[in-house]
Amino acid sequence: MGKSRKFYAVARGRRPGIYSAWSGADGAEEQIRGYAGSLYKGFPSIDEAKRWLQNPTTGNTQVKISDRTNEIIGSKTTDGRITVFTDGGCLGNPGPGGYGVVIIDACRRIELSQGYRLTTNNRMEMMACISALESLKRPADVLLYSDSRYVVNGVNQGWACKWRANNWMRTQRQAAENADLWAILLDLCAFHRVEFVWLRGHAGHRENERCDELAAIAASGPNLKEDSAYVAGRTRGIDSLFDEKS
Repeated sequence: MGKSRKFYAVARGRRPGIYSAWSGADGAEEQIRGYAGSLYKGFPSIDEAKRWLQNPTTGNTQVKISDRTNEIIGSKTTDGRITVFTDGGCLGNPGPGGYGVVIIDACRRIELSQGYRLTTNNRMEMMACISALESLKRPADVLLYSDSRYVVNGVNQGWACKWRANNWMRTQRQAAENADLWAILLDLCAFHRVEFVWLRGHAGHRENERCDELAAIAASGPNLKEDSAYVAGRTRGIDSLFDEKS
């Protein structure tokens, strides 16, 4: 049986309207990807799409906004993916650090953040990704935006997988940095289906700026956690494994 044609109505997005394709330069996905508060729906006919667009509604779905949460269940967007934005950094490197996360799916927008007493920039960037993916308790399709080339290239270029295959060695003599976090992140990527996309930081993107704000607030807040692996490494005198100059 042939696949029925579908139309996509975008009520809130970069260019609201009706689209006959989901993907591609002129598809509906381009209008809502990374757009906070987007509202869209698929229909089997253009007439139904037009009627909905005149009075768009999310139906019985409620949008839940929370400043902090420890867990969300991975419900899916129209194209089957959850959108995640992450950022992390330190007040000094090393120094007090924090990360911020924004997770957007079909019915919720959730923010996560945490501060640490002593850590590094790259570790906070990685912990942001780990925190986001760990919050999804069921396997999910995830589109993850990060402004860290270290993280994005580490996954997309296969560097981290190569380091793991070489027993966490970058070369015969040089150990891979942040192996403890890379091991966790790769396991999460095996559990979920994650596409990592680099996003230029401090370029005015709303959700990236929000993640940066969350990370800064967390890093300067009270009750900072201990980055135990990093502190243990410093105690053993192996700071080079934790990229303090990154």
